Amino acid sequence: MTAIRVAGLRKLFGSAPAVDDVSFDVESGSIVTLLGPSGCGKTTTLRMIAGLERPDAGEVRVGDRIVTSAERGIHLPPDKRRMGMVFQSYAIWPHMTVFENIAFPLRGQGRGARLSPAEIRDKVMTMLQSLGLEGLHDRPAPLLSGGQQQRVALGRALVGDPDVLLLDEPFSNLDARRRDEMRFELKEVQARIGVTTIFITHDQSEAMVLSDRVVVMNAGRIVQEGTPQAIYQRPQTRFVMEFLGQVDQVGARVAIGRDGAPRAHVVGACEIEVALDPSQPWRADEEVVLMLRSAAVQVRAPDGPAGWRGRVLSRIYLGERTEYVVGVGEARVRAFGPTLQMHDVGAAVALDFAPEAIRAWPAAGTARP
Repeated sequence: MTAIRVAGLRKLFGSAPAVDDVSFDVESGSIVTLLGPSGCGKTTTLRMIAGLERPDAGEVRVGDRIVTSAERGIHLPPDKRRMGMVFQSYAIWPHMTVFENIAFPLRGQGRGARLSPAEIRDKVMTMLQSLGLEGLHDRPAPLLSGGQQQRVALGRALVGDPDVLLLDEPFSNLDARRRDEMRFELKEVQARIGVTTIFITHDQSEAMVLSDRVVVMNAGRIVQEGTPQAIYQRPQTRFVMEFLGQVDQVGARVAIGRDGAPRAHVVGACEIEVALDPSQPWRADEEVVLMLRSAAVQVRAPDGPAGWRGRVLSRIYLGERTEYVVGVGEARVRAFGPTLQMHDVGAAVALDFAPEAIRAWPAAGTARP
């Protein structure tokens, strides 16, 4: 069942569209992530869903309720939308204890006003236990760690049993280790509670871990939508391929074989060729860019089955694995190998990767018929 429907949202700042005709659905109980670089319009989209911004066009439905419609002049205030929101800065009250911060929505207007003090205490203490914050209810909020403050903000958003949870880059202020831990903790909490969630991030790793579906945005528009696996394995544009993961670019030229099949020959290394999608209108001698996901490339000794051949230009020891930069023709390709039997700088090596790790795109400025 569709819990949230966003249709044709548009927001102008001056004459420039910050969000331009954005539409997507969120299924009940799922997590959908809006993913993109800073300035792509994802946070503005979230703020329009939350009621913090008025759209210039489009509408937002939650279940069978229209909460925003520019055309119909409908704009429910944020506190009437039954949504919980966690901001990037957490926005917890520094003069309140942990208990008071989480209880705050229950003491406001609306259905929370009908709760007795005992009912409020039961709900807050249950939420604290669910978030691993039991025993901290009397602690002043500023004395908490960043991860604990993030949990308080999450508890405050969830304690009122919202229909929708909105998360605006909630892990950006945490250190790398705590950020990794909180991704999995949030996934577990969301699955346990079952709340429909929209998550905002520029971090593709967060999107891969948390999401049921990913909506990739750029320059105010949606450029691709799908499951994390589909987005990562089958990018539809160069932007999506570059944004999702570490990518190297290798220049090549198209050659059409006697069988009519198009192939790309790597510039400066004519013995290397890559089969191209025959459904695309490739032209002989057309300049193309091969984009190769670094995480999928493995370094090995040059003997054995055929692979891309090159020489090690640099090597970095990372503990659990070794990262290399390998010169292949005129290109530099990043690749990985085990920490045992490492290859020296200058050594001849071969590179192996699965065919789906590489995609070809027309070079910049190349016109297509």
